[in-house]
Amino acid sequence: NSLIDDAKARLKKHDFGTEYSHCSSNRCSILLPLLPKDGKLYLLFTLRSEKKDMWITPVVGFIDPNFEARPNPDEVKNVFLVPLEYFLRPRVYHQSHVTRCGRHVIAHCFEYTDPEDGATYHIRGLTARCAVFTALVILGRKPSFEVDFNLSNLIPPSEESFLKPQKHAVSKL
Repeated sequence: NSLIDDAKARLKKHDFGTEYSHCSSNRCSILLPLLPKDGKLYLLFTLRSEKKDMWITPVVGFIDPNFEARPNPDEVKNVFLVPLEYFLRPRVYHQSHVTRCGRHVIAHCFEYTDPEDGATYHIRGLTARCAVFTALVILGRKPSFEVDFNLSNLIPPSEESFLKPQKHAVSKL
């Protein structure tokens, strides 16, 4: 599938995670599952992350198009898909500028209404930041909003964002 092959090639070009595999054991990965559907890529969202003081590595995984989520209802309230393009061209979006650990960052907040059930979801915090970065890498287009990534060279700002210890970083998906 050329959609998946193209996405994999762009992701490999920006893969920096193995450079830091020797570092602190106090780290975690955030899985960003991509599902090809109707000629587009969608991110699959599930549950909250409450890890603190961790090194964060976004990990993109491809899901079989026939995948059907069956989450444990004690752990996951709902599962929903958001088109990857939405993280570059959202319908409802807010941002704020914050200083965290001495660094100025843009906090993204997306509001997405699922066309299948009409439910509205808020995607923000570290989850939103990872989704924006993934969309920038795979789709290779400029977003309709301000970002604090260098669009002509994504590696240095992504290392700064994800691989430096994130004090009190909490995803509020």
